[in-house]
Amino acid sequence: PPPRCGSIMSAPEQQQAQPTPEAGEPDPAHGYEPVAPHWFYCKVTDGRERWVPFSTQDSERLEEAQGSGRDKEDLVVPTSGGRYDVHLKKRQRVAVYWEEEVSEVRRCTWFYKGDKDNKYIPYSETFSEELEEAYMIAVTLDEWKKKLESPSREIIILHNPKLMVHYHPVATSDDWGSTPTEQGRPRTVKRGVENIAAEIPNGEPLQIDHLVFVVHGIGPACDIRFRSIVQCVNDFRSVSLSMLQAHFKKAQEQQQIGRVEFLPVNWHSSLHSTGVDVDLERITLPSINRLRHFINDTILDVFFYNSSTYCQTIVDTVASEMNRLYQLFLQRNPLFKGGVSIAGHSLGSLILFDLLTNQKAAPEEEEHSEEGSRTTSINGGIEEVKEILKKLQLSEYCDVFEKEKMDRQALLLCTEKNLKEMGIPLGPRMKILHYISSKTEMQHRAEPGSPSQHDPDTTDDGGNCQYRDVGLGQVSANYPQLNYKPTIFFAFGSPIGMFLTVRGVKRINPNYSLPTCKGFFNIFHPFDPVAYRIEPMIVPDLEFEPMLLPHHKGRKRMHLELKEGLTRMSVDLKNNLLGSLRVAWQSFTRAPLPAVEGASTEAEGEAEAGAEKQPETKAEEPPAAVKEEAPLINVGRLNGGNRIDYVLQEKPIESFNEYLFALQGHLCYWESEDTVLLVLKEIYQTQGITLDQPLPGSQ
Repeated sequence: PPPRCGSIMSAPEQQQAQPTPEAGEPDPAHGYEPVAPHWFYCKVTDGRERWVPFSTQDSERLEEAQGSGRDKEDLVVPTSGGRYDVHLKKRQRVAVYWEEEVSEVRRCTWFYKGDKDNKYIPYSETFSEELEEAYMIAVTLDEWKKKLESPSREIIILHNPKLMVHYHPVATSDDWGSTPTEQGRPRTVKRGVENIAAEIPNGEPLQIDHLVFVVHGIGPACDIRFRSIVQCVNDFRSVSLSMLQAHFKKAQEQQQIGRVEFLPVNWHSSLHSTGVDVDLERITLPSINRLRHFINDTILDVFFYNSSTYCQTIVDTVASEMNRLYQLFLQRNPLFKGGVSIAGHSLGSLILFDLLTNQKAAPEEEEHSEEGSRTTSINGGIEEVKEILKKLQLSEYCDVFEKEKMDRQALLLCTEKNLKEMGIPLGPRMKILHYISSKTEMQHRAEPGSPSQHDPDTTDDGGNCQYRDVGLGQVSANYPQLNYKPTIFFAFGSPIGMFLTVRGVKRINPNYSLPTCKGFFNIFHPFDPVAYRIEPMIVPDLEFEPMLLPHHKGRKRMHLELKEGLTRMSVDLKNNLLGSLRVAWQSFTRAPLPAVEGASTEAEGEAEAGAEKQPETKAEEPPAAVKEEAPLINVGRLNGGNRIDYVLQEKPIESFNEYLFALQGHLCYWESEDTVLLVLKEIYQTQGITLDQPLPGSQ
């Protein structure tokens, strides 16, 4: 077959790929040396083919399998960290965990320069063998100017080891000139991958320490370049490998860590394969066609999720896909002992949050929780009843309630008959019954609301009551169970806070935690229009800023430091100016009487002293975001007592116009080193492995 059109470029998975320096051709005097092959695969994007090199390790593995002599068998070689299988006999590269077009694989030795982008394109394996044979004869006999005809009847001339040319025929208007010709633009021919400066990826560590499933948001496209979730997660994985090399070098050198695997979870295609697109097409107006189709394909996903019919489809797809991927991953990695975390972008984070709030803890955990709550009620419940009796001025009956082992919950269940049996007189009995009825009424009033509406005296431990409240307003669906307990839940650009508020959850109880997942991080860009905070729903009475994510290079971005410096300077100038004006005004309004000159000077001195002290006592403090050290704030158990909200630092260019970069702010997480580093830091912290050097401002 004729040589295929396309160009060599690095795969999305490759990172820190380094061009191979051009090596000189062998000297004929030294005799012939066989060419070293390198394996490539063909990636088709928008009808354009690109030949992408496998990593050195993958290429060596493929070459070893090729040389094993088992030609009749269809050998399958895992490549790209186990995410793709190469079927050697069919020369095909097949995705393992997701659906993707099968790619052609080629064992490459000879290349020619392409027309459009000057990238080298490999010849077919058969023609490469012909070229290699001609080259071997030319080197051995030292006879050059060898002419060969390609399968597409184009001429290749081997002038000498350093000059080999492929003549591309010039298009002619007649059909008579059908014989091969040396006319036309010559294209360079190269032998061996080391001579074409191909960007060969470094490959990935074989050891996988942790698995992360990543769920996308609305629509099929996940970033500003309209790429799929697979491509975006490839980027995220690439950044994670470079961050591991930069920030976990010691642990890597000591072979304590390998890498974290990120796998995409796609639910959009399953939703839109239900036939709903055809129904929508019938009712969609013909005007502004592209905009309407964009809305049908993306924004309507939010409405689908709020429909009980399609919500069930979405949660079933997400849960079953994560369970399927988990089982498949374990089959392919039987020695894997690491944990599993989940990450969601935009609407994907809300889907995961709803799934997690509806997970059921294992029976032994529930028993443990019940034992803990029993101990709490025995130790603390009686003391709590004593406090209630003290408020009602009935302390003398504390011994009676203690003898009956009454805690607060038991007290609220008491009837008049029970109190009479305990020997409580009528007056105190009426006070206690009034207290019980008022508390019961408050609880009934709180049920259609949120955890915040519970009585502040409540000391429940975040069990079933909180679980029900956080799930308030969720679409009625049967939420499936996951086959594993996630270690951490990461939300990127998440609208969870907004959806909870719209559903009627005004406050999350500080004692609430997700039933099977102990970690929760809400990460967002400051200009992301879809992102909302979580912490103010747990601590509504306190105003505080989210945690500023440290820059991956270990400091704040220069423009943020400059902005903070200018803010401090303007505050100081303002305070000094106010002090000076105050002194001037006081001296101007004071009567200039000679008799009280001494007193005036004294008063002026006092005024000046007061003005100098004023900035110290009443100086405007810089905004909370400017402060270096965030105060310790108790944000409940949702993230195990640690902070939940983390804000990225905007780039200098983004700070010029917040509105201009709003959409980009929502789609920036896939290539954000700061986001990736936080994810890696928190995952490896669960294994007792820390960064080489702690970043300033991090927890």
